[in-house]
Amino acid sequence: MTDASPTAAVLIIGDEILSGRTQDTNLNTIARFLAALGIDLKEARTVGDETAQIVGALNALRATHDYVFTTGGIGPTHDDITADAVAQAFGVALPEHPDALAILEKRYAPGEFNAARRRMARVPEGGTLIANPVTDAPGFQIGNVFVMAGVPKIMTAMLEDVAPRLRKGVVVHAATIRVSGVGEGTVADILTAAAKADRELSFGSYPFGHGSVGEIGTNLVVRGRDQARLKAAVEALVGELKAAGISASRSSP
Repeated sequence: MTDASPTAAVLIIGDEILSGRTQDTNLNTIARFLAALGIDLKEARTVGDETAQIVGALNALRATHDYVFTTGGIGPTHDDITADAVAQAFGVALPEHPDALAILEKRYAPGEFNAARRRMARVPEGGTLIANPVTDAPGFQIGNVFVMAGVPKIMTAMLEDVAPRLRKGVVVHAATIRVSGVGEGTVADILTAAAKADRELSFGSYPFGHGSVGEIGTNLVVRGRDQARLKAAVEALVGELKAAGISASRSSP
């Protein structure tokens, strides 16, 4: 954990993700959400619907990051075991939360609030609810862990209630330099030198095209929290590329 910008990890839970039956999109949504708040997403793990796996991963992540966000496994079926695993990880009981119970009782018509749906009212002792404006069934926060639904629409809506609870950091800015006509191997030495010259910034290379079909090139992305420093580094890198006879232009702010 850090005194500067907070760090975060994501724990994606579900056999359906690991089997390939369902494609995860929540990680991208959370990454963009955190970036806008200046919170550094440092790690992401995916585990199946197995209590031991969830407990082990969660305890490892919550000990090394300021925040952990879990998605999946808080529905009404037998394989929705996230709440049970989180309670076990924290060593606390898993009672019905009175506010969650009231929300769910109001949600369902008489006779529809069965035992399966009632499972969604269970929250680890000491946890607080995360609002769900889509289907009402809440997520919850306990310590530095935010437990949310796996359905993307619901998970995204839950982030609105999570945002005010987070400590903000300094936003990371990015600039892209488009290099065309050569592969990334041609610019590797110049990019490496730029990275060594300023270790407070990050430098990445993302190639596009193919040697035998259409235009080839690479997008060089520079990231950093200090905008003036970022601008100077980008200008210097473009200058070095052009001096080497390589076509390069800044393609984003």
